[in-house]
Amino acid sequence: MTHPTLDPLDPHPAHGPHEAAPDPRRWAALTVICLAQFMLVLDVTVVNVALPGIARDLHLDRTTLTWVVTSYTLCFGGLMLLGGRLADALGARRTVTAGLALFTAASLAAGAATGAAMLIGARVAQGVGAALLSPAALSLVTTTFHGKERTKALGVWAGIGGAGSAVGVLLGGALAGGPGWSWIFYVNVPVGVLALTALPRLVAARAPRPSRLDVPGALLVTAATTALIYGLVKAGDTGWDGTATVLPLVGAAVLYALFAVTERRTAAPLMDVTMLTRRPVVAAALLMLIATGLLIATFFLGSVYLQQVRGLSAPRTGLVFLPVAVTTALGAQTASHLLGVVGSRPTAVAGMAVAAVGMVPLTRLDGGTGINSVLMPSLSVAALGIGAVFVTAVTTAMAMVRPTESGLASGVVNTFHEVGGSIGVAVVSTVAATGIEVGSPSGFARAFTVLAVAAGATAVVAVGLVPQGRPKPPGGGHAH
Repeated sequence: MTHPTLDPLDPHPAHGPHEAAPDPRRWAALTVICLAQFMLVLDVTVVNVALPGIARDLHLDRTTLTWVVTSYTLCFGGLMLLGGRLADALGARRTVTAGLALFTAASLAAGAATGAAMLIGARVAQGVGAALLSPAALSLVTTTFHGKERTKALGVWAGIGGAGSAVGVLLGGALAGGPGWSWIFYVNVPVGVLALTALPRLVAARAPRPSRLDVPGALLVTAATTALIYGLVKAGDTGWDGTATVLPLVGAAVLYALFAVTERRTAAPLMDVTMLTRRPVVAAALLMLIATGLLIATFFLGSVYLQQVRGLSAPRTGLVFLPVAVTTALGAQTASHLLGVVGSRPTAVAGMAVAAVGMVPLTRLDGGTGINSVLMPSLSVAALGIGAVFVTAVTTAMAMVRPTESGLASGVVNTFHEVGGSIGVAVVSTVAATGIEVGSPSGFARAFTVLAVAAGATAVVAVGLVPQGRPKPPGGGHAH
């Protein structure tokens, strides 16, 4: 289907007598917004290298340790839609500020945690703050930049997001091996204060669009995701046919169904569920879900394997992931150029295929696998493909969004990003349960096999699901 030449994304077309003058502060604003987003994404993985130290100091078992990672991504993803709606209803700058303030305060509490309850509670609060901040920040990007500049800005945004995950492992290793694991959270405080100070000066306030908030919908989708993750984690303890696994998974399915029904009957729904019937949005959601699951699960597995099986220190473990940070960003930037040349489908398929190829050597992981000759190159190749998929997913979804829906649409995209991270960690934690508990490499090899199969299967599905055609820069038409 071909759309008119007027791009619904851009209220200020690239040409025309009424073109608005660009805000001279826009690139400085992008820097601060990306810094805040970088901090959020970094916090998904920064705890991974510090997990053994956290477990030792706070006496955490495997299940509790998994929740240290997933409680953050769970609230981040589960409340993302509400955050997107709040950005539209209350104003993006106001929502960003509130989310950043909560995230910064929660980081301080996490660093001071003296037990599992306090740490997980702080991680939950971090997730709530992130859910408010992230969709509102992406909304600011899409409404601040126009024409070809928006494509460039979104490429920077996606690259920052992908690299943040890898840099989190590197930074986590340096901090955990130096001043201690508490500093992986304390480091957010000065950054948050700096961003809170700069935002009002660089980002113009926009008039909010008052609307009703769908609190029941937010509670249902968050409860459904919580039940899903809980069931996946419990599978590592009771098996896939255990009551503690089956009941939460069934409950999650029921809650998701209730959420869909509620959204169709609510006057001001949290999410227009018909958006998920649009092929580009479905494709973007799947790509984002799988890509994030692969990346975060890989960091989780790799960090625990290197420290528990191979006996590496936290700083050395972090250094192993330095090339992964570089290739993730490289993949994102490469995809931002390829999308305009070959289109979304070839870029998505190639990205997932490269990720699968990178994972294959890790399916034979054992206690003697070369770290520099096998593990590091394999992770880097996989990250190259995953970085490309991130950009493809964001561009494919946002190409259909009007400015009035930008906060909600970015919430949808980011929801699948964070839920994917939660699911990925929960699944590999379950598959590699024995390996994590006793340090056996066979459990890690099985988990990487699951990731390789998931990447390969998604590449095949993308051939038929991802739309043909090249996403046009805002200011022109686009086809799907």
